[in-house]
Amino acid sequence: MSENTQVKLFEDKRVRTIWDKDSEQWFFSVVDVVAVLTERPSPNNYWKVLKNRLKKEGSELVTNCNQLKMPAADGKMYKTDCMTIEQLFRLIQSIPSPKAEPFKLWMAQVAKERIDEMQDPELTINRAMQEYKALGYSDNWINQRLKSIEIRKELTDEWRKHGLKEGVQFATLTDIIYKTWAGKTAKEYKEFKGLKKENLRDNMTNKELVLNMLAELSTKEISESSDPQKFSDHVQNAVDGATIAKNARIELEQKTGKQVVSPLNARTGIGLTSDVSPSVLSENEEEE
Repeated sequence: MSENTQVKLFEDKRVRTIWDKDSEQWFFSVVDVVAVLTERPSPNNYWKVLKNRLKKEGSELVTNCNQLKMPAADGKMYKTDCMTIEQLFRLIQSIPSPKAEPFKLWMAQVAKERIDEMQDPELTINRAMQEYKALGYSDNWINQRLKSIEIRKELTDEWRKHGLKEGVQFATLTDIIYKTWAGKTAKEYKEFKGLKKENLRDNMTNKELVLNMLAELSTKEISESSDPQKFSDHVQNAVDGATIAKNARIELEQKTGKQVVSPLNARTGIGLTSDVSPSVLSENEEEE
């Protein structure tokens, strides 16, 4: 299964989702759906009881339920029960809730948006912009963030072209890029900013985003010029590309007397217009 984890918002409530490129359908976290519909403080317990009841009834919903890795509250990836939209439509019938119908409409809209985006990729950018706006980010910050997504994709496309795999290899190279230009791995960077499950780039200042873009753009350009054959070649390219951004950071800090790598995050004022709890993209973006 080729996965792309995202966090969707239903009435300001987080619902973790995974888009499976192979089957071209969404999988939703069952616990998150239960939390939305029941509004109970312990949706895990509710799902556990309901799951056991459905098993005893011989329901195929439980048998066909997928366990997929999603980011948990501690920021780590754990397997959790997931269902397709079709499966959830049937599950919702077992959960009495006044939000059942609005949630069904919301899921149908999520599915439609994805199909539309596959036909017109520009819609993906528009959706991301709308979601960032809904979370209170400023227009200036959003423009930088969307550009960083484009540059990141160009870099990962270059890695894929050379046969590198998402997961460990992408994460290793990403850590090297961060460590070289910012002096911190992704984990150290998030800890410095006081983050747990939040997306790191969603919590970067404009300066941090620009320098990280420079590091990733430089790495991609060097890779295209050097045609790396071994993973060690990609490691060196990551170091070389990120060093360009490191030198720019050092010079900027010397000229301004201000540190670029900042403990500021989205909660403490990097570019928000309101006090919200932001998270548009998945943790996979910095894991890759």
